[in-house]
Amino acid sequence: MTQDSFFNFVARDPDEAHRPSTPLELMFDLASVIAIAAAAHGLAHSVEEAHLLQGVIGFICSFFMIWWAWMNYTWFASAYDDNSSVFRIITMVIMFGALMLAAGIGAVFEHERIWLALMGFVVMRLGMAAFWLGAARGDPEHRPTALRYAGGITVMQIYWITFVVLVPPSAMIYLPLFVVGAVGELAVPALAERYGVTTWHRHHMVERYGLLNIIVLGEAFIAITAMIQLGNGAAFPDPKFLWLAILSAIIAFSLWGVYFTDDDQLESDELRHALLWGYGHFMLFSAGAATGAGMIVMLSILDDSAHVAPQVGVLATAIPIAIYLGTLWVIRDRICLDGVGRWLLLAVAILILLVGLAAPFALELIVALLVATALLRRAMDRRKTARAS
Repeated sequence: MTQDSFFNFVARDPDEAHRPSTPLELMFDLASVIAIAAAAHGLAHSVEEAHLLQGVIGFICSFFMIWWAWMNYTWFASAYDDNSSVFRIITMVIMFGALMLAAGIGAVFEHERIWLALMGFVVMRLGMAAFWLGAARGDPEHRPTALRYAGGITVMQIYWITFVVLVPPSAMIYLPLFVVGAVGELAVPALAERYGVTTWHRHHMVERYGLLNIIVLGEAFIAITAMIQLGNGAAFPDPKFLWLAILSAIIAFSLWGVYFTDDDQLESDELRHALLWGYGHFMLFSAGAATGAGMIVMLSILDDSAHVAPQVGVLATAIPIAIYLGTLWVIRDRICLDGVGRWLLLAVAILILLVGLAAPFALELIVALLVATALLRRAMDRRKTARAS
């Protein structure tokens, strides 16, 4: 590597063929999944102990930090990953920050100062600022965009450090100030890209988001495995736990089937649409992880270790499922479909909420609705493909 090329990230071709996820990106996902699991288990434990509001707020805040750091790295890598040693080293520093964040998530749910989570988040974000400074050197066309990114990220880290140092978690203003910080973070890409969109690769981004969706749905597999574990020398799982595991598995498979259709994700690279799709996935990803947390709550209720009513367990699963489907409708189906089928996911999301609130055998009915939805959505794909051909 020459002196001129050191710390010098050149923009990649957004139209290059065969742009898959790299092994480094998959390693980055692995670091993120540890943090996601910590957030999901923190939510489940809070719900089991009847600390519902505290658990939901803690989960949303911690998941935002995880998702935001992952998202920023993913979009940057799509535009500037040059497979250089410098790129790899900075990525690994950011990964270590993700592990620090995961280790510190417990403090979020304990209502304590989030020192370790903050350090992890700041390491991840300052790593991104360094990336953007390298892009400013290597991509003169997008230099103003890259410098706006680097400056915005740095300013927001000063805000977060000041916030955590000065404001105790018990303060009434703590949550509003966290929201202000989150809005500030979200504003950075919107402002930076407004006058010069970076050269991210559409198909690469669709694949990267699909992989993270698989990761968050994998939280359900953790719950399912716990449901069918053998105990006390048993040779076969307890039938009631096995039935819950079967229902939970069908839920996870159905959500996977509804997401991975033949329709184009991110149909347009126009900034407004890209922001809606990219930011909208926060709700989808968090709902996918929260669905797994809800399954853990249902298991705890079934084995009498939770301090909440059975209906809470059903709602802890039904609500995130409805959010998952509703978000997918907002960011994809209402755009790429027409006719009555355009409203399918929204209608099913509302039905699942109603079933979760009042219906007997609610979980079984939710499973039936999801299976029917996945099959209908697949049939719509086939018809759309047949018409196109």
